[in-house]
Amino acid sequence: MRKALRWLLTLVVLIGTVSAAGSTAGAATAAEPATGTDIKDRILAIPGMSLIEEKPYPGYRYFVLNYTQPVDHRHPDKGTFKQRITLLHKDTNRPTVFFTSGYNVSTTPRRSEPTAIIDGNQVSLEYRFFTPSRPDPANWSKLDIWQAASDQHRVFTALKKVYAKNWLATGGSKGGMTATYYERFYPRDMDGIVAYVAPNDVVNQEDSAYDRFFTKVGTKECRDKLNAVQREALVRREPLEARYQAAAATEGYTFTTVGSLDKAYEAVVLDYVWAFWQYSLVADCEAIPVAATATDQEIYDSIDAISGFSFYTDQGLGTYTPYYYQAGTELGSPDIKQPHLGNLSRYGYQPPRNFVPRDIPMHFKPWVMDDVDSWVRHNARRMMFVYGQNDPWGAEQFRLGRTARDSYVYVAPGANHGANVAGLVAEQKAKATASILKWAGVAPAAVQEDAAKAKPLTTYDAKLDKRDIEREPTLRP
Repeated sequence: MRKALRWLLTLVVLIGTVSAAGSTAGAATAAEPATGTDIKDRILAIPGMSLIEEKPYPGYRYFVLNYTQPVDHRHPDKGTFKQRITLLHKDTNRPTVFFTSGYNVSTTPRRSEPTAIIDGNQVSLEYRFFTPSRPDPANWSKLDIWQAASDQHRVFTALKKVYAKNWLATGGSKGGMTATYYERFYPRDMDGIVAYVAPNDVVNQEDSAYDRFFTKVGTKECRDKLNAVQREALVRREPLEARYQAAAATEGYTFTTVGSLDKAYEAVVLDYVWAFWQYSLVADCEAIPVAATATDQEIYDSIDAISGFSFYTDQGLGTYTPYYYQAGTELGSPDIKQPHLGNLSRYGYQPPRNFVPRDIPMHFKPWVMDDVDSWVRHNARRMMFVYGQNDPWGAEQFRLGRTARDSYVYVAPGANHGANVAGLVAEQKAKATASILKWAGVAPAAVQEDAAKAKPLTTYDAKLDKRDIEREPTLRP
């Protein structure tokens, strides 16, 4: 989970809760606002909102903004920070999707899959403590899932006055986790949740589900090929580390946080198999070298291409300090056995503590994920979880109990960490699409009568709907 684990690595001033459920109040479009005020002016009239820039995109208005948030929502008088958000504005008379990645916010116009399905607006939020949305000084004890959910709640409360139609929350991986946590703490805000490939590490010390996953994923031939390259990288540690050392000297890499080049090297190698299945498909196994006959350079290049030797350097880890802090305090992290490595591993799967500067205190709270899991099982309403069959992060999924209502867990066959509704089997794809349209309040009459007729309300836009998996040289969700 480090490539993924780097995984387990949401816009105003305090305002009361406003429920999004069932809202039908009308509003104006940017082209012809009923209030006579341009949409930008309406947004910037919100206390604490400021404009960074506006970027043109056909059919939309796109804004990059800052929003003033309290560092501590329990004590809002104890300091504030500016949190970046983006707004893809379609029409105030359309529903809105609240998107979070759980990391930095992209400032390039993009539509999440639910946004395209419902033809709506999209608000995207940078997760607190990811630069530049970091308080100064940084009190790391204020980086937790409740504070982050409260960020989202304040943004929603402010923008709901402009975007009065239904709202859905979504995100992938850590973003899917973020959408789920938001629903747990503020269940009256959203009209529906669509969480993609969201890990659910309920008991941090119990990771056997991952071990079972790696004995079955893909084909035996592919598994054996990957395991052999990973093992060979540890057998040839000395010559391959010499290459790593040369690269570090050339690039200026340092290893203060993780402790040594040797620890960084092994962390990258141990990520190799996980990272392959997170980002690749069975067909990609053809490009994996045959360990027994591969040169040192071929082994090194394969590990670098899939795991990324730059990541466990100080320069690579810095961006993801907030993720590793959360993994080591609330989210949990995976620890898989990898028996094919025998006694070649010196450190095993290293804990998040190893990837966070030592001057930042960390203490794990084991009850946090158990609380979320229990709440989802018993209280889920209009929640959807989508996983990929071959994605390691899906080994520990959110599950629904008997008291959950209008909620679903889907698995896309053969899919990796980029699993989505479009990749589901036909019947499930239609059912999931129909649910999203209904929750957003825009399901055509034909879809309300027959879910099989459900389809996105927009046409595909190659730039706006680009859905490349965010591939960072890290093991994180």
